[in-house]
Amino acid sequence: GFYRVVGPDLLKIGPYQGGHGCLVIPFSRGVCGACARTGQVQNVPDVEAFADHIACSSTTRSELVLPIRNGAGRLLGVLDIDSDTPAAFTKADEDWLVPLLAEVFRSAE
Repeated sequence: GFYRVVGPDLLKIGPYQGGHGCLVIPFSRGVCGACARTGQVQNVPDVEAFADHIACSSTTRSELVLPIRNGAGRLLGVLDIDSDTPAAFTKADEDWLVPLLAEVFRSAE
């Protein structure tokens, strides 16, 4: 799902598909917060090994979170993709998702 920047250092869920997710995440917490805070893709092969992972679902084993920026470089939010399989995401996943998100959100406010 997507988490939108809704305030200083704060993400809020939506739009979202899947099981329940966390409704609000501060930039200081979890994998989504780390992505928003650093602006870097977070590819976590084992969420149990991520020190500040927020367990929104007990079945999640790996996570890929990508920053979403508009054409001016402003952070709009993050795309959070979870898997019940450990190490489900590869560098190849990042390599096609990053430019796709850049193209889709290039003209967003």
